[in-house]
Amino acid sequence: MQATVGERLKMFRLARAMSLDELAAATDGLVTKQAISKYERGLMFPAPTVLNVFARFFGVKTAELLAAPSVEVQVVAFRRTSRLAKKELYRVESLVSRMLEQRVLLQDASGHHNGKEIPLAEYAPATLEECEQIASRVRDSWSLGGDPIACVTDVLEEHHIFVLELETENAFDGLAAIARDKSGYVKAAAVVSRKGLAGERQRLNLAHELGHLVMQETDEIDGEKAAFRFGAAFLAPAELVRRDVGGARRKVSLMELLLLKEKYGMSIQALIYRLSDLKIIGTSQATALWKQINARGWKKEEPGALSPEKPQWSRRAAARAIAEGTLTLDEAEDILGFRTGESKKDEPTERRDLMKLPMAERKRLLTLDAERARGHYLQDDEWISLLGGDLLPDE
Repeated sequence: MQATVGERLKMFRLARAMSLDELAAATDGLVTKQAISKYERGLMFPAPTVLNVFARFFGVKTAELLAAPSVEVQVVAFRRTSRLAKKELYRVESLVSRMLEQRVLLQDASGHHNGKEIPLAEYAPATLEECEQIASRVRDSWSLGGDPIACVTDVLEEHHIFVLELETENAFDGLAAIARDKSGYVKAAAVVSRKGLAGERQRLNLAHELGHLVMQETDEIDGEKAAFRFGAAFLAPAELVRRDVGGARRKVSLMELLLLKEKYGMSIQALIYRLSDLKIIGTSQATALWKQINARGWKKEEPGALSPEKPQWSRRAAARAIAEGTLTLDEAEDILGFRTGESKKDEPTERRDLMKLPMAERKRLLTLDAERARGHYLQDDEWISLLGGDLLPDE
């Protein structure tokens, strides 16, 4: 149990990007840095009062510090290529572990399918061209057809891959993660993107991380290049792009790229790479386009930015679990990390406001409400029929 509490404590601390000194200071001198270090390494067990202080500070129930994690979370292809500082890297990993663990709880409570259907590491490309074929196979297996994908987030969530968003540094683009139960079976997977990205960047990031999930790392090709090629092919299949743009072009205009951006939901810069990879444009034309983009300052901010996509699965699953009684409203809100808008606190607040009014004003408002309700039901044929026609106006 000691090791479990220590691991949980460390995860919550790192998710806040806090040092041992900072957490000790947050307890107002109740515990020292050295004591917290021993808790996290399983060398000491915190007293109940100390556990309660930690729980209150992190905004969780004490039981969550004591409970063993229901899943083990593995972050895929992140540390090796991340440009984040070490402290922020650990914060991101800890946050993702926590968020994915919570989504698995919600998944179980709502009866959602688990991650056994996800084609994790199913493909091992030897060349970048093979990444194109793999993207096509995934699209086919998910019955996506040959058209552009309207909403990448919906497609991923429909196929049991959680889409998570983080507030983090600009150096963070995304990551993929897998959650396994104690037997090693896959319970869920997630792709993670930074909040606040334009929709075209977010979509490619999510498709890129999907590539990390479905493809194995091989010695033959660079993993990041493979994931980028997969992501671009997933959003813009080669056959469709060649039909729209042509097999080989001497020149492509920026106006044409803006229209393609709207159709495929990809940035102009990603589209230039895509047309180059498919050999639709050559090196000289690509260089000319990059010069035009730089001259207009579009490398930092492109025109025609798309709205970011919003994950919806967790809200729907929480609503289902609440309706079926497998989660309480408070439990669902704890998992989601925000208020659902269905809080039971709303009604008592309105009642308290009413009770503050003078008696005569209270009676007037209640009579008004009763008359409105009565008028509504008198005009409703279904209600009159349901009540056997006994709801009649006063004579």
